[in-house]
Amino acid sequence: MSLALAHLRTPEALAWLGGASECMLQTQTSDGAIAWFDDGAWDPWNHAECVMALGVMGEVEAAERGLEYLARSQGPDGGWLGEYGSALPMDGPTRLSRGKAPAVHDSNFSAYPAVALWHHFRLNGDLGVVRRYWPMVRAAIGFVLGLQHPQGDICWSREALGTSVDDAVLAGNASIFKSLDCASRLAELVGDPQPHWRAAQARLKQAILCRPDRFDRAGQDRAGFAMDWYYPVLAGVMRPAAAFARLESRARLFVEPGLGCRCVAAEPWVTVAETCELALALISLGVRDRAANLLDWQRAHRDASGAFWMGWQFAEQVVWPEERPTWTQAAAILAFDALHQSSPAWDVLTGR
Repeated sequence: MSLALAHLRTPEALAWLGGASECMLQTQTSDGAIAWFDDGAWDPWNHAECVMALGVMGEVEAAERGLEYLARSQGPDGGWLGEYGSALPMDGPTRLSRGKAPAVHDSNFSAYPAVALWHHFRLNGDLGVVRRYWPMVRAAIGFVLGLQHPQGDICWSREALGTSVDDAVLAGNASIFKSLDCASRLAELVGDPQPHWRAAQARLKQAILCRPDRFDRAGQDRAGFAMDWYYPVLAGVMRPAAAFARLESRARLFVEPGLGCRCVAAEPWVTVAETCELALALISLGVRDRAANLLDWQRAHRDASGAFWMGWQFAEQVVWPEERPTWTQAAAILAFDALHQSSPAWDVLTGR
């Protein structure tokens, strides 16, 4: 464990995050995979988020096993077959089904491992690890950019490209924008520059800022989803003034004082992961006091072990669902790190 990482082993940090870290470690299987929860869905985005959080907590061996699993599970086209756990039905009133989730080659899922590898380098300075997994990232970004439309937006999956369900998701495309930035930094680091990645990133930015018609073409109207609200800010797509105005414009719709951020504006349900990501977006703009308040409210959303529940249904006053997803634990750890600037990689997700 490096001296920098020791900051997150303080009594305060462990009281906050020890249960979250243990939840991820207990869920990680011997081959390195980190699913949503035991016997749950797996996807490379949420797995990569956990890899970063485990690294921040000083669990370097677990984090590197997670990187190795990503490399082993990557498809020959550079993408990953990731499962949509959110598409699973409830198994009774409080638990998500452990059935087989639908799986696709999602573009955002496949881009995000680049962020995990850049984060690992920023955390540990290990160029050897970067070189080992650079082919994985190069192939992944090649896969993702193969799904980019001439207008700049990126189709949500390989299976949807060119079909009646070809569409782009704003939150996912904003996340890809961040992934392209990290991938380009890795390319420069290993001496294999990819200038066309920056050009593709610029086209994507133009689409996000100027072509709202390219997103949600299926008519699903995602305006009520919190992630579509804050992700262009969190990913650094927007200039600070416009980003702050975007957050302010809908804060009353999404933020439930004393509880957190609603996942969906119309539902009386706050979720820990979305709250932590909103805190990260605020930190990226320097609004640290409001981010600190959001994170402090999450202390109430933990079980007896200290792991974070997925969410709180405040109309019924119940934990719902009764799940402790690994990616929820990861979001809390990464937000705490960014707020307190505890590790050398604290600004990977919040740097503009």
